Amino acid sequence: MGNDLILVAQIAVKSSIAVLLAALGEVLSERGGVLNLGLEGMMLAGALAGFAVGAATGDPLAAVGAAALAGMALASLHALFSVGCGADQVLSGLAVGLLGIGGTGFLGRAWIGGQGLRLPSYDVPLLAGVPVLGEILFRQPPLAYAAYVLLPLVCWFLARTRAGLAVRASGENAQAADAAGVPVRLTRSLCVLFGGCLAGLAGAYLSLCFTPGWKDGMSAGQGYIAIAMVVFAGWRPGRVAVGALLFGGLSALQFYFQAAGLDTVPVWVLRVLPYVLTLLVLAASNRLDRLRRFGNAPAGLCRPFSREG
Repeated sequence: MGNDLILVAQIAVKSSIAVLLAALGEVLSERGGVLNLGLEGMMLAGALAGFAVGAATGDPLAAVGAAALAGMALASLHALFSVGCGADQVLSGLAVGLLGIGGTGFLGRAWIGGQGLRLPSYDVPLLAGVPVLGEILFRQPPLAYAAYVLLPLVCWFLARTRAGLAVRASGENAQAADAAGVPVRLTRSLCVLFGGCLAGLAGAYLSLCFTPGWKDGMSAGQGYIAIAMVVFAGWRPGRVAVGALLFGGLSALQFYFQAAGLDTVPVWVLRVLPYVLTLLVLAASNRLDRLRRFGNAPAGLCRPFSREG
């Protein structure tokens, strides 16, 4: 029984990494005032770019770098339309996301079933030997460790740095931030690009580590789940990690029940549960004004910046 629990916990952590990476980027983007509904397409772009470059070069750094750049390339379109042109953030994000989903479906046909690169897992010296926790947390691929490091860094950046204060000011009251000398458009654009970079890395984790290979739609809605997790977590990075682990835990139970042949809970219930949770949260997000009163939503989220007011 103990070994089974450790196995479920290991799968839960591995299943949560992609959502955590994408959600951390979305936290920064939304705290800066820009909603990015294109995460799903950016994750798929990163997954395809990482797989294709890894298969062609065999170089892990080139593969991960290509994934990050692919995510940023799509994010730059969202930044151009939503920040530069003041377009509706919801429409811009959805359009960019659909471009990523459709584009990778078209461009990735030749790579389906191909042999690619797989990033190995590494043991952290000393910590990997800690009973139970070592097996669960510290025998992971490099992108998982990157997520571990980014979580406290994003918390520290938003709470303790001058640049983080500029991000929060841009998301709360862009006009006041501009009057105080904050370059609002540049700040928001950089936040969106950072979010795209992490979404690309999340895709690379899927195609190079979690399920090495490429198939159409392999992110399976995790980009949308990451967006929902940000709302669910009240725009706080620490709570985002808890939400990502919750998603990973539900996914792990699905795998475990299937592998063990248990039918205590129907597998289809476990399979759809994360997505039902996502739909409920997204439905609640339609009442953003109400969430602003009870949650921690940035006051300027989804509101384009203009010096004319």
